Amino acid sequence: MTVTAPAPTALDDPPPLSPAPKRRKPNAADAVLIAIGAFFCIPLAWVVLASFDGEASLSVAWPADATLDNYAAVLNTETTFRPMWNSIVLCGGATVITVVCAVLAAYPLSRYRSRASRPFLLTIVFATGLPITAIMIPVYALFVQVNLVDSMPAAVLFLATSALPYAIFLTKGFMDGVPLEIEESAWTDGATMLRTLWEIVLPLMRPGVAVVAIFTLVQTWGNFFVPFMLLLSPEKLPAAVSLFTFSSQYGQVAYGQLAAFSILYSAPVVILYLLMGRRLGTGFAAAGGLKA
Repeated sequence: MTVTAPAPTALDDPPPLSPAPKRRKPNAADAVLIAIGAFFCIPLAWVVLASFDGEASLSVAWPADATLDNYAAVLNTETTFRPMWNSIVLCGGATVITVVCAVLAAYPLSRYRSRASRPFLLTIVFATGLPITAIMIPVYALFVQVNLVDSMPAAVLFLATSALPYAIFLTKGFMDGVPLEIEESAWTDGATMLRTLWEIVLPLMRPGVAVVAIFTLVQTWGNFFVPFMLLLSPEKLPAAVSLFTFSSQYGQVAYGQLAAFSILYSAPVVILYLLMGRRLGTGFAAAGGLKA
């Protein structure tokens, strides 16, 4: 008696090989983008190279004798530590106030419909386009009349106010992506509006809150004009204003120390982005589960 092997089925067949992706040929647009990227990289290359060059100038050149003297010269209380701490207090406080107020202002705009919503949003969009230099003269006059010049809390509040319109606009867009059905289920169970906002809406829009926080901090961290106008005492000036210390009264600039300070000045923003960058790639998982 002979035993015949079973005939092969379709499941036993090896899967077909997928064709290899074709390489896209470079075109003129790629060359233009590379050229634009090179122009952006040249200043960055100068900052990095000049920070290690004891005889740095405005030219982009490899340091003949790499040294850390520039960092050693700026790492002191007067030049770096105190201005950086002032920047953290000034910009960090403005960011916290802006994010909290933006969430509270965007929630009724996103969840309720009224005739005033559209004019209010248009006013916000218009306010985002106002240059800060155009309103600083009346703001400075107001601060002089109410005796708030050289006040750190007043400067924090004004920075938060200037960043609030665009923060509200961004927050509303992210909040619109959270389904209202989830909140209605919580309301049915007896949750209050604030509890729903804190325990349901905000966890689902963490990527949006992270974006608003990073954008606000970057905007305020690089703001030179506002603290320059509203703060007078040298011990209250942030790092954005203390850049003047690298220019002498004869117009000479310590380029190496300026480059080293610039790297230290940008480090907190980069660190914040790395810490909060994980939240930027996440989506609304609960919203997807609701639609499944």
